Amino acid sequence: MPNIEIAGKQVEVDEDGYMINLEDWNKDIAVAMAKGDGVELSDSHWEIINFLRDYYQKYQIAPMIKILVKEVGKVMGPDKGNTKYLYELFPDGPAKQACRYAGLPKPTGCV
Repeated sequence: MPNIEIAGKQVEVDEDGYMINLEDWNKDIAVAMAKGDGVELSDSHWEIINFLRDYYQKYQIAPMIKILVKEVGKVMGPDKGNTKYLYELFPDGPAKQACRYAGLPKPTGCV
């Protein structure tokens, strides 16, 4: 498995850049991954990242986009629980990109 170096620490990732050891995640890793994608994480990004981490802790699965939109809508309302809003934050695919930043596995149903 490949490694990436973040803040002087080696982080093991799979071939798609998702962390292998989810317990190793911290905010510095998310910031570095986002920076590598040319994204500066805002409070809105963190809201979704933290939502995903809570969701994963509760259900032990990273949600695909359809479920992510539905669940964000339930918790944060229709302004944030829609595909347009999530793609504005995570243009490479809200479920995939946000889960990678959150230190979670690749969502089910993502190819």
